[in-house]
Amino acid sequence: MMNRLKHEQSLSEVHESIDVNTKGTKWKRVLAFFGPAYLVSVGYMDPGNWATDLAGGSKFGYALIWVLLMSNIMALLLQSLSARLGIVRGRDLAQANRETYPKTINFFLYILAEVAIAATDLAEVLGMAIGIHLLTDIPIIWGVAITVLDTILLLYLQRLGIRKMEAFIIGLVAVVGLSFFVEILLVKPDLREVSTGFVPTLPNNEALYIAIGIIGATVMPHNLYLHSALVQTRKIDRTRQGIKQALKWSFVDSAIALNIAFLVNAAILVLAATAFFKNGLMVDEIKNAHQLLSGVLGSKVAPVLFAIALIAAGQSSTVTGTLAGQIVMEGYLRLRINPWIRRLLTRLLAIVPAIIVIYIFGDKEVDFLLILSQVILSMQLGFAVIPLIHFVSDKKTMGPFAIKPIVQAAAWLIAAVLVYLNIKMVLAEAGTVFDQPGNNLWKTIIVVAGILFLVLLAFTIFYPLVSKRPKPVSIQMHPDVDALKPLIVPTYRKIAVALEFGEHDSAILAHAIGQGKNESEYVLIHIVESASARLLGQESDDFETRADDERLQFYIRQLSERGFSTTGHLGFRHRAKEIVRLVKENNADMLVIGAHRHTGVKDWLYGETINSVRHELTIPVLVVNL
Repeated sequence: MMNRLKHEQSLSEVHESIDVNTKGTKWKRVLAFFGPAYLVSVGYMDPGNWATDLAGGSKFGYALIWVLLMSNIMALLLQSLSARLGIVRGRDLAQANRETYPKTINFFLYILAEVAIAATDLAEVLGMAIGIHLLTDIPIIWGVAITVLDTILLLYLQRLGIRKMEAFIIGLVAVVGLSFFVEILLVKPDLREVSTGFVPTLPNNEALYIAIGIIGATVMPHNLYLHSALVQTRKIDRTRQGIKQALKWSFVDSAIALNIAFLVNAAILVLAATAFFKNGLMVDEIKNAHQLLSGVLGSKVAPVLFAIALIAAGQSSTVTGTLAGQIVMEGYLRLRINPWIRRLLTRLLAIVPAIIVIYIFGDKEVDFLLILSQVILSMQLGFAVIPLIHFVSDKKTMGPFAIKPIVQAAAWLIAAVLVYLNIKMVLAEAGTVFDQPGNNLWKTIIVVAGILFLVLLAFTIFYPLVSKRPKPVSIQMHPDVDALKPLIVPTYRKIAVALEFGEHDSAILAHAIGQGKNESEYVLIHIVESASARLLGQESDDFETRADDERLQFYIRQLSERGFSTTGHLGFRHRAKEIVRLVKENNADMLVIGAHRHTGVKDWLYGETINSVRHELTIPVLVVNL
């Protein structure tokens, strides 16, 4: 269920799983680079964006389009820096933080990253629940509960591999994009009026709040962790030219994907401004926007497309949120949890508060929760952006691929703008509390939280500049090697063999014997999994336990007659834990185990043993595909 990592690969199950150097046409090799940015881009058009875009468009017309454009430019620069970190150093942002900052600071950074992921998932849960409600009239509170089922879909996608997952996400992005393309054709905005929205202006404090929400919804902290890991799924030529090529095409990938996200967000805001603001309609809820579209546009197609796009946006975003959670946990804590458990925990962290709020206050607070989740995201941004800029500016670890001074200046300006806007917003919101009599507890909490926020922010900024902690050496190039080191061929004296007592036992034993020498000893292991064995363990004496013991002794006699030194042991209850225990107790120096190559749900039910076992053992594990 949970394993301490003993390696440094980000998303190890798909690390370098796509070879961009395979033979083929130039365009085929180029297209192999494309994909990571599309998984990242779905976070830029998730339901949280819808809430801020609809609020901005319906309340202030086209006035906040420039915020979307600015956010997109900021996102493009920051995501390119994140990709650069992953490509050049082979580290994701969480791993780089762990190597640079002290444990205490990393703990707080980890908590903030998890809060950001929970806020992201909250937006996805609410968006999908609203979409389901709009199409089927199922109450939103039940729609929230239904969203827990997407854990199974995510699990299936992960089993198919990163390329198929990317194709699935791109398909959902296409559904969202096409839906809003049709919506814009129906609403027919005046392009000259739309262009006035590119002139920077903030009508009032409420516009500032929504603008910060738009930035939080667009430039998302978990995406910086995600992108730095996803680019490592590409197996590149690790020479200067190979890395340079990877950086080039990664930037192109990001530019295309994020501009698509910008067009979708702009379409939502323009739709709200044209259909609602110009007609004097104030839309504070996504549900209201859906209901009003039919009357304003005189079309029944528009609200249906709106709901379908909302579900597609929420479903696509949930995949990337879980991947980001895996990266954050593995990077900071060096801890791996089975994907379905990670997904379930993340989803429950979003579902529980959503259900509580909706149950107490009703559906009217759903959109408030959506906008609040985006503001929370915006507040976490500085703690992801500032370390990222430090890392990609460091010539010692990045070598010739450290960013140029002009890029550093632009990145620090973006970070300063984000931090300033966040502090201004927090002060404005806190001011409303301090203006009221009483509320002493809340005032104390706000003051303490504000001080901790500023201290952590200062530490994040200045620690890498003054720390004498040795920095990890960049791994962007292979070291020069004149010749291979002396090859010491191992001899396995005691080989453990995990048997299922089925038709494939002979094949597993044959592979085990193939690894041994004349003096090797073979330790046969089988786990009894009857109900009695699970309950009573070694005290079990049911029919299955006796039959398994007889089969084990039969195998031992058969092998002994053929001249092989053989012993056997039965284990009980938990399959993976028992295999690990018996291997360690017998001091085996190799394990041979069979794999059935299940796919989808079957792999979840039957295929987790091998991963659990190999993470707990330090000896070689030979997996025999059956």
